Amino acid sequence: MPRGDNLLAMADEFDPQAMIQRFQERARAVKGRGLPPIEGAERTRFINQTKLDYMDFAMIGDANATLEDGILVLKVDLRG
Repeated sequence: MPRGDNLLAMADEFDPQAMIQRFQERARAVKGRGLPPIEGAERTRFINQTKLDYMDFAMIGDANATLEDGILVLKVDLRG
């Protein structure tokens, strides 16, 4: 099967709202993640990565997701 046919089949089965829900769950998981027993620079890196992970997951979790002619469109209002 050519690659384009695989993508069309995926688009037919894809649920953008379910994807959004998974990202919302990931954001909550990151927010509730405990801090492992690390110190110094590694602790700072872990905290900074956690902040980025949360921001990314929360942003996608807040998106309005639609499929338009087989193209996933995410709209995120960053105006605050």
